[in-house]
Amino acid sequence: MPEQELKKLLSELQRELEKTDSISPETLTQVKALDADIHKLVSPDPDEGDSDSVLESARSLKNQFAANHPEAERFLSQIMDSLAKIGI
Repeated sequence: MPEQELKKLLSELQRELEKTDSISPETLTQVKALDADIHKLVSPDPDEGDSDSVLESARSLKNQFAANHPEAERFLSQIMDSLAKIGI
């Protein structure tokens, strides 16, 4: 169940960012890379992912969004909470 919640949050984050004109292409690339890395971690064969780098990426993006994109920051906080719930 937490994996499904996590995937839903990732989709919602991407939808939120697509509505925002002030997000740089580099940031969008980082979000897509984070999404792919998280999907690897929660896949049936999770040994491909590095949980420490995923958490660091999520933390970094959350800090980037803190001032100008509070909704995106909220999604990243929830994503990090969901990762913690599944032991990452």
